[in-house]
Amino acid sequence: MIDNRLLLLLRKSRSVALKFSPSNSTRCNTFSPLFQLSVEPQSRFCSSFQRIIPGASVTRSLVGRGLRSLLQNDNKIQMDEVDKQVSYFFPQNFCKPSFRNFSSSASISSTSTGGVKLLVTAGPKAQKAVGIWLFVSAAWVFSMVVLGGVTRLTRSGLSMTDWKFTGGLPPMSDDEWLVEFEKYKQSPEYKRINKGMNLDDFKFIYWMEYAHRMWGRALGIMFALPFSYFLRKGYITVGLGLRLSGLFALGAGQGLIGWWMVKSGLEEPPSEYTEPRVSPYRLAAHLTSAFAIYTGLFWTALSVVMPEPLAAESRVWVQGAAKVKRIVLPVSILVGITAVSGAFVAGNDAGRAYNTFPKMGDTWIPDDVLVLKPLIRNFFENTATVQLDHRILATASLCAIGGLWLYTRKLDLHPAIRSLIGSTMGMAALQVTLGVTTLLSYVPVSLGSAHQAGALTLLTFMILLNHTLRRPSLQLLKTLPSVVKAP
Repeated sequence: MIDNRLLLLLRKSRSVALKFSPSNSTRCNTFSPLFQLSVEPQSRFCSSFQRIIPGASVTRSLVGRGLRSLLQNDNKIQMDEVDKQVSYFFPQNFCKPSFRNFSSSASISSTSTGGVKLLVTAGPKAQKAVGIWLFVSAAWVFSMVVLGGVTRLTRSGLSMTDWKFTGGLPPMSDDEWLVEFEKYKQSPEYKRINKGMNLDDFKFIYWMEYAHRMWGRALGIMFALPFSYFLRKGYITVGLGLRLSGLFALGAGQGLIGWWMVKSGLEEPPSEYTEPRVSPYRLAAHLTSAFAIYTGLFWTALSVVMPEPLAAESRVWVQGAAKVKRIVLPVSILVGITAVSGAFVAGNDAGRAYNTFPKMGDTWIPDDVLVLKPLIRNFFENTATVQLDHRILATASLCAIGGLWLYTRKLDLHPAIRSLIGSTMGMAALQVTLGVTTLLSYVPVSLGSAHQAGALTLLTFMILLNHTLRRPSLQLLKTLPSVVKAP
């Protein structure tokens, strides 16, 4: 009750101040946006106010505590702003004249703007710095995927027969190279495929695998050092910190998954007629994990720099985006499944079989698609079935994205969303073209790497589209016009 009466008294202080002012010329032109009243010279105002409210020091304390309690749950205005306003009207030396000026805009909490939870807490510059760091990290993972594809296609992945978590220096002398070469000669790949390889050829595949491993370790350092710096500076919120910690742990585990995959290729094959290669299951796990890390980094980077959807400019555009979102999500899942099926194609080296299109050899469906027992093994280990699955899923993805593009032509959408859907359609068509060309060309290194990079690029478009189609915050939605304002 006391706080309510004091707030009412503050709102009426304009009339009190005018009453004791001899003329308008003596008024102070400082305004408080919080209480919306003009302030008189404090020497006259305080001398009059003391006769109204005895015990000025007690009153100041009560007003400060009362306003803080009223605004405790309103995170739009910082508590120090309240202290400034209270100190302005009730200074420590209550009747000592003071002519301090205050900002005419209320302070906005660094962790939320209009109800949107920000992931970075130290203003626009910190937001930009963290966003750039995360985008660079995502691009680094992208390059890791491409380099891994080149390593696989050049059959370099089994050239290093041991592994250390921290890595080490490469061979520096002829004797050290001979030691590494002797280790490789004991592997099944050398005995059955590369027997007779000379030292120079071995050095090439060794350097490819070494570069892939060290590029991954460099990514860990590049991620960890800025992360520690931003944490120390207090830029990162708890939610963002936990998310990035999880991604860092997954990245560290990616090295273990990679070695787990390589070990499967260093074991003796079950049959003398079987070509030594890594387990398709482990290769798929390694590639899928890389895609997951990339998705997490890219989505988080977008969330840092774009806390509100780009298309949130009118309610009509928001409604259109909501309609598209219902279709984009299942299409994105289909694109993701297609990418994972490509990992099994790579793991079984299925791209070098049935190098015709659209038929597989002389038939649409080969006769041996279900020869393995139990039946489920065919979808992961049978060369014919794995390639057939990938063809069907790739065609379905292209048709689904094409249908999305046709559907959205009739909707009222933000131009950025319309352009993004068109770009996604173009990328899907390019990816299918790359896949067919790679197959017909018997999987050369250049086209095979481009096709793997294209899969990640298409996934990037789907991530960006899903992020752009997010629903805006309720606070922003209330302020949007019903229709698009004319330029």
